[in-house]
Amino acid sequence: MSRSISARSGAGAQQDPEALAISALAFLAGEPERLGRFLAITGLGPETIRGAASNPGFLTAVLDYLANDETLLVAFAANVGIAPEAVAQAQARLAGPSAGSL
Repeated sequence: MSRSISARSGAGAQQDPEALAISALAFLAGEPERLGRFLAITGLGPETIRGAASNPGFLTAVLDYLANDETLLVAFAANVGIAPEAVAQAQARLAGPSAGSL
């Protein structure tokens, strides 16, 4: 597991939101049912996920996906040893300051 995510307080997630998002993707990929649902909802396929991952907003979308499924969010947070709120904080940092303004 990434050293920046191992902090019990969730501070690691605040320091490296990209690492948290990559861990979230690995968490999803770790179970075929979770990955299948993610792929179905996003419209990606196993053959296109690598290309999508190069999109700057992809990691933000992975965290957004987790944040919108409370059961999955809690399971992921417990898996990496962070507070569930750290996912939303990392998502906001990845999205940047203009994400909330239209």
